[in-house]
Amino acid sequence: MEFLYVILISAMPILELRAGLPLAIYLGFRPAEAYMLSIFGNFLPVPFLLILLERLLIIAKKFKTIWKFYDVILKRVETKRRIVEKFGYFGLALFVAIPLPGTGAWTGCLLSFLLRLNILKSSVAIFIGILIAGLIVLIPIIGLDFLGLI
Repeated sequence: MEFLYVILISAMPILELRAGLPLAIYLGFRPAEAYMLSIFGNFLPVPFLLILLERLLIIAKKFKTIWKFYDVILKRVETKRRIVEKFGYFGLALFVAIPLPGTGAWTGCLLSFLLRLNILKSSVAIFIGILIAGLIVLIPIIGLDFLGLI
């Protein structure tokens, strides 16, 4: 049952695998298991987001409160579009790979939507970014564990 917590936390916006992977280690999963579960959870919403963002935008416009929230997010994402415009799908993968707040799979999906990128190519780029982000999060955890600090 604990694996579901890892998948759900990893699938959530903002938290993503940055929170899911350490949670998995804390819950006693081996590093490889923790990595795979958090990668799976982080990628789980990506295809749905890429396909449904257009429809969600139409729905959001009908509700003022939701639209204000959505508009704030879109404006923040808009500031990050230069990276993807400059480097294309490679830039999208790099953007998703940076495990910092405001980056990640959810924001990568929004960037892909705003730039009208190909859904399949964006999915691959986002998946590669998630794999890299997972390693960036996992390697320090393994190092701290090796040193006996966890």
